[in-house]
Amino acid sequence: MLLELKRWEIPPGHQALIKNVSWSELEQILEELGETRSSRISYSNGNLEIMTPLPEHEDNKAFISDFVRIILEELGQEYRNLGATTFKSEKMAQAVEADECFYIQNEAIVRGKKRIDLNLRPPPDLVIEIDITNRTRFNNYQLLGVPELWRYDGSKLEINVLKSGKYVLSDESLQFPRFPIKQVIPEYLEVGKTQGKVATMNQFRSWVREVIINS
Repeated sequence: MLLELKRWEIPPGHQALIKNVSWSELEQILEELGETRSSRISYSNGNLEIMTPLPEHEDNKAFISDFVRIILEELGQEYRNLGATTFKSEKMAQAVEADECFYIQNEAIVRGKKRIDLNLRPPPDLVIEIDITNRTRFNNYQLLGVPELWRYDGSKLEINVLKSGKYVLSDESLQFPRFPIKQVIPEYLEVGKTQGKVATMNQFRSWVREVIINS
């Protein structure tokens, strides 16, 4: 299987599904693929998906993650941004690589840890997925217990919060209840298309400061 995977070419915006993959095979595949790659994986109960993102996907990911960092910095909130780290649990037969993830409330618990074992440590507090061509599957994140998942489809931001083991749509972020995230982030993503990243980030930071002062 590993030799075959080496020969695969998954075009940007596409994905490949491999069924009946054992946990030991998954570990071998992850080692073979390595950490310096553009593709991402999602594994649930023997089904492995390998996805390659589009450039548009990467642009949106960078903007949204920087928006989150700005809010956290302006609030003086410690955080740990672990990007597309592979989170996995053999016990739950789940593994996933988010587009972006943040430890916020639980940052101190994972501070300085080189490896995060989900059997001993909590999952990220916030996960961000960019769905330009594919729909995020929730089962990984639900089973791993990620409290909040944002999903951006290129025009709308969807906020999902975990309640009784299932995601429900919310108009308010668990991590940032003072900020109208759902409405404002898509607006600033549009600004970024014409004004550039630095100007957009400066405007966004000014908006964040205004919200903090007025709240």
